[in-house]
Order: sequence, then structure tokens, then C-alpha cells
Amino acid sequence: QVQLVESGGGLVQLGGSLKLSCTASNGQIINEYAVGWFRQAPGREREFVSAISRDDARTYYSDAVKGRFTISRDNAKKMVYLQMDSLEPEDTAVYYCNCPPYWGQGTQVTVSS
Repeated sequence: QVQLVESGGGLVQLGGSLKLSCTASNGQIINEYAVGWFRQAPGREREFVSAISRDDARTYYSDAVKGRFTISRDNAKKMVYLQMDSLEPEDTAVYYCNCPPYWGQGTQVTVSS
């Protein structure tokens, strides 16, 4: 059973930054497949945030975060990152790492105004 683990969430003020990290109990899976980030705010459905291809050549962003968030991977460390800048209260959510079919348990991001 593969477990994905997110870290890096927390409380930040409007305009601040956070960097989320995702790793796997079977670290190699991070290097072998595309990895995505999703988020779920209270009372809302889980939504796509960003994804990165296996070979790092392609990245994808939702319109809500484009230009503010950057996804990257470090295959040597078997990690995927989500750098979040210019954070807004609307970014408050639990952020999940996804490497299909596996999901992490999420990390809370709270942006205060």
C-alpha cells in the first residue's frame, strides 16, 4: 500500500507564501508518474490546483492559481513541491497530493486577511 504524505501547510497572512511538499512511502512512484495537487475548502468539492508530468516537461495550473503557484519535482529526493505565492483567503483549504490512484491525507492551508 502506497502512502502519500504532504507537509508544509500552515497559517499565513494575505500575500504570504508557503511551500508544500509531497513524498511517498514508496518514493519511486513519485518519479514514475505524473503528480497533482488538489484542494478542498469547507463546503466545497475537491478541485484541481496543479499537476506536473513525469518527466517535468509539462505543468498545469487551474485559472485560480496560475501565475501565483509553481509546481516542481526533485527526482533525486523523490519529492514534488507546490510553491504558493501571493496567497489569498480564497486559497484556504486542505491541500492534497495525488499520484493516481493514491491520495495523501492532506495538509491545511489557512490564509488570513
